[in-house]
Amino acid sequence: MSRCDTASAQRHTFYCAVLEQLNAAGVEYLVGGAFAMAEVTGIAARTKDLDLFLRRRDCPRALEILRRAGYETEEPFPHWLAKVHRGADVIDIIFNSGNGESPLDDSWFVHGLPAEIWGVPVKLCAVEEMIWTKAFVMERERYDGADIAHLLRVSAERLDWRRLLQRFGDHWPVLLSHLILFQYIYPGEAHRLPRAIVSELVAQIATGSGQAPTDPRLCRGGLMSRAQYAVDFLDWGYVDARLPPNGHIEAEDLRIWNDAAPDRRRLKVITAPIGSCAQRSGHGRSG
Repeated sequence: MSRCDTASAQRHTFYCAVLEQLNAAGVEYLVGGAFAMAEVTGIAARTKDLDLFLRRRDCPRALEILRRAGYETEEPFPHWLAKVHRGADVIDIIFNSGNGESPLDDSWFVHGLPAEIWGVPVKLCAVEEMIWTKAFVMERERYDGADIAHLLRVSAERLDWRRLLQRFGDHWPVLLSHLILFQYIYPGEAHRLPRAIVSELVAQIATGSGQAPTDPRLCRGGLMSRAQYAVDFLDWGYVDARLPPNGHIEAEDLRIWNDAAPDRRRLKVITAPIGSCAQRSGHGRSG
């Protein structure tokens, strides 16, 4: 057996042991990420970690169980992510999304998809939740739009579209953007999308209806990319939609999250009065 094959076998042993520990303790979790994508779309998983989705309230117990089993744990991003390690092998314990907009609730588990991973019974994240969480990943170094197109390609007729719309809530324009791209990517399969849903969302864009009133200084770009909209917050005086009262990430948690970005030199949490940076730089919005 090659060194690569040995490492892969050891990694799978680690994954199975963790899944079996959680199953034996009755901790509810869902498998997401590349493994769920592979099960749903048939696209082979190429990843060196495993994504497990838990309710926030279940995370402390799950991490304690795994620590007692001899694994190392950490919580690098308190608003959404913990990790379990065995040497170089890692499992992500996810209880929200990086932008703070997709917390795990009971509905995730009601709609989970039964499956097996290396003989261990598990549940996968439902396709609706997979689309919801991936839709906002639009970083310079990672864009999950292709994943969404592939999920729609295999699942369009089976989706609970009203439940998916409910998941997006006020962020429904993000969903519409992916539906438009799907029709562009697969012109011969555009008919598979529910025409009533697409027409409804397009009409809301055209008329300006269906969106809650917002502060004219609000910028939602940070919900999709940590780095690429830094200029909006640092120089142009926009309000970061990730922070209360508009969003759900506290300032210190956002600072930790931003500091870990690949282009972290461009990022920081704005604590000065809105507009002060823009005024200093001379690049603020006019009017």
